[in-house]
Amino acid sequence: MAVLAVVPAAQRGPAALPERLEAYIASSVKLTAAQRNHLLAGRPVTQLLDADPSREVAIFGAVWIDAPAARYIAALRDIEQFEKGENFLATKRISTPPRLEDFDTLRLPAEDIEDLKTCKVGACELKLSETALTRIKNEIDWSAPTAGADAERSVRNMAFEYVNGYLEGGNARLAAYRDRKRPTFVGVEFAEMVGRMPELTEYLPDLKTYLLEFPRASLPRSESFLYWQNAKFGLKPTIRINHVTIAEEPTHVVAVSKMLYASHYFWTAIELRVLVPDPARGQGVWFVTVNRSRSDGLSGFVGSIIRGKVRSEAEQGMNAALKITKTRMEQR
Repeated sequence: MAVLAVVPAAQRGPAALPERLEAYIASSVKLTAAQRNHLLAGRPVTQLLDADPSREVAIFGAVWIDAPAARYIAALRDIEQFEKGENFLATKRISTPPRLEDFDTLRLPAEDIEDLKTCKVGACELKLSETALTRIKNEIDWSAPTAGADAERSVRNMAFEYVNGYLEGGNARLAAYRDRKRPTFVGVEFAEMVGRMPELTEYLPDLKTYLLEFPRASLPRSESFLYWQNAKFGLKPTIRINHVTIAEEPTHVVAVSKMLYASHYFWTAIELRVLVPDPARGQGVWFVTVNRSRSDGLSGFVGSIIRGKVRSEAEQGMNAALKITKTRMEQR
């Protein structure tokens, strides 16, 4: 993958991919000849990757962007503008160190507030830990006229405490969701997911160690930040908290977003972006991305019915995102 040392132009023609990117695609993505030609022609390509269909969706995407990697990284740093539009109800970069005021604009959808009234361990429409469910039960007087505002204030306080806990203790401080009968440990799910990603195990082992052992592990030549957002997804707006890390190397740039929390749908997720320069083609970069997510909505009889739709929509969404990214970066 990007990771991937650039082969001198004299050793290959302009219609070739960088050597290690070619090796990654051949071994882990397995594009068809037609897809590969499509990619070399400058058009976006997507491919579903191997994953447990009962709980995980994984998708690869790539496109040539005729713009330097620095342009994409600069845009990503300004996350509040980068993830803005009709599908993003709010996006807020969290201060370093976090401040409670960072969550002032966090608002719960009316249906989430209504659902919180009846939430209990093992039966809740929101993904919350047992501690969070107990706290809401003890702090909120649902008969009071201020109940909705009080619930939002409690959630904002918990979000602030949650990100501080993660910054202090890493994955061990991530939630154990108790919205269903069996608890879901976010840190465990994340470790299992990244442990099966060849992009990390074979090509980016230092990044894998950092993602699993943060904050005890550091990553040279990197920077990171946290942000939260309220985004339209599926049938319900979803509040998410993410940890973004950017690492710049002489042969590539990595930008990875690690999901720390989601109020609906997701247990965990990772979005990996690797930007590989290719002097044989010009000033631009190969923009290579792998998204993996785990969810409880894909198992059982109902899950078996919707899996195909979820995977198809994920692939369509990836294709659209590649086109948008290419257009935005090349227009500047």
